[in-house]
Amino acid sequence: MSDEETKEEKELDLTSPEVVTKYKNAAEIINKALQLVLSECKPNAKVVDVCEKGDAFIREQTGNMYKNVKKKIERGVAFPTCISINNTVCHFSPLASDEMVLQEGDLLKIDMGCHIDGFIVVAAHTHVLQGGPVSGRAADAIAAANTAAEVALRLVRPGKKNKDVTEAVQKVAAAYDCKIVEGVLSHQLKQFVIDGNKVILSVSSPETRVDDAEFEENEVYAIDIVTSTGEGKPRLLDERQTTIYKRAVDKNYHLKMKASRFIFSEINQKFPIMPFTARALEEKRARLGLVECVNHDLLQPYPVLHEKPGDYVAHIKFTVLLMPNGSDRITSHPLQELQPIKTIDDPEIKAWLALGTKTKKKGGGKKKKGKKGEKADESAEPEAMDATLNGGASQE
Repeated sequence: MSDEETKEEKELDLTSPEVVTKYKNAAEIINKALQLVLSECKPNAKVVDVCEKGDAFIREQTGNMYKNVKKKIERGVAFPTCISINNTVCHFSPLASDEMVLQEGDLLKIDMGCHIDGFIVVAAHTHVLQGGPVSGRAADAIAAANTAAEVALRLVRPGKKNKDVTEAVQKVAAAYDCKIVEGVLSHQLKQFVIDGNKVILSVSSPETRVDDAEFEENEVYAIDIVTSTGEGKPRLLDERQTTIYKRAVDKNYHLKMKASRFIFSEINQKFPIMPFTARALEEKRARLGLVECVNHDLLQPYPVLHEKPGDYVAHIKFTVLLMPNGSDRITSHPLQELQPIKTIDDPEIKAWLALGTKTKKKGGGKKKKGKKGEKADESAEPEAMDATLNGGASQE
């Protein structure tokens, strides 16, 4: 126990400038990777090819960093690139043999993550494959996810509690006549831990309970919002669509099949901690071996879930650093122009959106260290919120 406590004490967090730099560098890579993937999303593009390009870009960019340091620094993909289409909710990252292509009008959810030295940064973005503004119920779903994300950004701050965020995002979704999708969790991020113990529930329900938690300075969170024009109760339709897994480090079992042992050994070597895609393994052996590994809880699967056909599903995910001078959202991408049917009239939601994300320091001016866009950032906030309320793209 005392060893554990010592480990806890030594845990690196945002009090270290070096850690903040690693988060910022990883975020820069993810924001560029998101831009690259979006530029590759065209009608008739194969989904697997676009996913591969996203992962390859992250591997290349992270590989170029910290090359000449004495101690080897782990870096690379922290969550494989996924492109979930229309009523598919999440985790769609097909195998090389999959022939699925994108089509004009598809509603795409792009989800990805990268890390430098175990400091993980994630992002998800929603885009409709069309020119011109997005309207109708698709726009409602995207505006609901974006506005809920903006509200969450303002409520995930020291002193607030996780349940405050859960209640608020559900209220936002309801204002757009949408549902927050059940089962999606926002997690605290720690070094080499993508699913930390402090959790924000997307929907409070009797089946899903999490411990009450209060946000604290110098913590990092992945805020994950998925909205749907349907029921918000996604289903697993086909286990064979699952391709993303994570090693369950606390579980052991002596595998019986040779294929399973081979695959498990490969996973332990290449992906001991972070989620990975079965695409990175030898496909035939992987199909056989993964089943036994999952059946004995050695791997945690990330299933591909679906709402009903015709439902629109939107996904916005971002990484936020709870810095002493306020919340710093480090991953984002501008949205297309939205023309939602619904608008926000609720005074409580408007009040949440009017909150700043930076802490005003008493006396003295801005810290010299401020990034070049920071001043504009604060003054732009009310304007950005108007854009959110009118369905436009609101980003820092």
